[in-house]
Amino acid sequence: MSARRSLVWLGLTPEPEQELPAAVAALRSPAAGRPPSALVAAERQRVERLVLRGTQRGWLRYLGEVTELVVRAAGTRATDPRAALLAGEVVLDHHRMLIGLPGAGYDRTARQRHDLERALARLRARPEPARVGPCESWSTI
Repeated sequence: MSARRSLVWLGLTPEPEQELPAAVAALRSPAAGRPPSALVAAERQRVERLVLRGTQRGWLRYLGEVTELVVRAAGTRATDPRAALLAGEVVLDHHRMLIGLPGAGYDRTARQRHDLERALARLRARPEPARVGPCESWSTI
């Protein structure tokens, strides 16, 4: 690791690392319901790689992909909105915290914040899906 590489972005919050892998796997999964465990594991490995060996720019690119998945999910009623709501809220909170860091991260994510706010409003306006059994958190998948 270069001494010149800024690591300040790693101190923002652990929620993306903890919450996103299962939610993103669910958004990427072609079938409704629980995503395959292999897909969740692959997403966890990707996030781990980004955090341990990546850069802020690479991390923000990943969160941009997550934003696109959330926006896409908000545009269709065919999917259960819970994974999109969780992922969208986590990324939006992360992007709002960037204002306290040096650099252009906050400005660079302005469009994503706007898109996420709109997508989350659409997702929250949907009627709750019917629940069968206890509701489980996406992070426990």
